[in-house]
Order: sequence, then C-alpha cells, then structure tokens
Amino acid sequence: MTAVLTPPTPARTSGRRPGTKAGRAGPVAYTLLVLAGLLSVFPLYWSLVAGSHTNAEIAATPPPFLPNATFFENVSAAMDQAPLGLAIVNSVVVAGSITVGTVLFCTLAGFAFAKLRFRGSGGLLALVVGTMMVPTQLAVIPLFMMIAELKWVDSLQAVVLPTLVSAFGVFFMRQYLVTALPDELLEAGRVDGASTHRIFFSIVVPVARPAMAVLAMLTFLTAWNEFFWPIIALTAANPTVQVAIANLGSGYVPQRAVIMAGTLLGTLPVLLVFALLGKQIVGGIMAGAVKG
Repeated sequence: MTAVLTPPTPARTSGRRPGTKAGRAGPVAYTLLVLAGLLSVFPLYWSLVAGSHTNAEIAATPPPFLPNATFFENVSAAMDQAPLGLAIVNSVVVAGSITVGTVLFCTLAGFAFAKLRFRGSGGLLALVVGTMMVPTQLAVIPLFMMIAELKWVDSLQAVVLPTLVSAFGVFFMRQYLVTALPDELLEAGRVDGASTHRIFFSIVVPVARPAMAVLAMLTFLTAWNEFFWPIIALTAANPTVQVAIANLGSGYVPQRAVIMAGTLLGTLPVLLVFALLGKQIVGGIMAGAVKG
C-alpha cells in the first residue's frame, strides 16, 4: 500500500496585513479624541470670550464667539473689586502646603497600616475609614471655636492645618502599598541593618511614587477649589482664590464679564501646574502600572 500524503492545512490568520501594528488607532478613534478635547477646552474658551465683553454683548443674540481686548479691562476691574493677586498667592501657599503634608503623612500612615504589625491596626484603620462618612459640616462649629481660641481666624494656618491628613489618602496609600511593596524588600532592608526611617525613605517612597503623584494631583485640585471652610475661616481682606471670586461682580446686576475674567485668572495657575508637571504625573502613573 502506498501512503497518501496530504498537504498541511494552512493556519488561519486573523486577517491583519503583515507589518501592521496591533491596536493602532483609526480615524474614528482620532475623531472621538478630537471631539472630547474640544468639549473639554470649550468651557475655558467661553470663559475667555465672556470675560472679553460686556453683559449686554454676552446676552445678545447671537452671542459673541471671539475674544477682544476688553478682557484686560475686565481683569483690571476684577482686581479692583477683590485682591486677586493676594488670593492667588494665598491659594498657592495653602494648596501647596496641604499637598505636601497630605502626601507625606498619608504615605507614612499607609505604610504603617500596610506593612507594619502593631496591636489594634485593624480597628484604627476602620476608624480612619469611618471618618469619611462624617459630613464636614458637623465639624465646622468645634473647629471654628478651636481656631478662635488659638487666635488663628483670618490666617492661612487655620485653613492648612485641619486638612494636612485625609482619610481617603491614608486608605488609598495603604491599598497601593499592600500590593505594590513586596515584603522581601523590607526584609532585605532590615537584614542590611536599615532602620524603619531609612526603609521608608529608601525603599517605600520610590515604590509609592506613582500613587503619591496621583494623590498629590487630587489633593492639590481639592485644596485649590475648596470654598466652604476658607470662606468661614478667612475674610475678604486675606482670601483664597475661591473666596475672592465669590466677592466679584456684586451688585444689583451681576457683572458676569468681570466674574468670568476673574475666574479665568484664578484658573491659570492650575493650568500652568499641569502644563509643567503633566508628563511627570502621567509617567509616574504609567510606571506604576507596569510590573516586572
């Protein structure tokens, strides 16, 4: 008998042409990205347009769609009505101090809850997480009485110190370090004779840097946009940006153009921070997402 040889069945292909990269974005993806970008930028652009005209021009039909030189006049009027320059400096100091303190203390607490063994750690963690369920308004009266006793009313430390640590930040850093920080690294550091202080700054901080970048970004935005407590603890003579903007355009007819000009001026520092540090923040997040 003679064996019949059959040619091998060719393997199925996915239909992708040779040389093409998997996951390459097509025109539909780019169109959606452009539309999403335009929708995100439009509120800022409209603030610029509205801040460049008068109330009558904003209310006209059709409304203006291009800015003009009146914007600088409205900015000058906004700075005459409220100390926006001082408010921006105060917000930079407040938001920067809160961000540095929150990232440092929350990383320390998160490391302790994640990797250090001590009595009552579970109950303390539950207590910290439970504070997130307490409304902020309940603490306003005792907190104001405390800063009044310390004579901190209308001072920046009254805004900074109560928010130097956040329960969300502690829980966020704890959850990140539980999975991202191997116990073997800590044991190796202890074998080499490193103290807990040295282990934290030499081992924990480099590993936690991506999560610290995310927490810093969220904390800075929250502190910059905070309005409720600063308007209670501060006065119009020493405000943050949000308190100063609240005093703009007051009168029988609100001056919307002045309000928009002042709001855009108060937003520029945040945009500048993200323009300068955006790559580092995204790079840190991506570095934390890649393992091995």
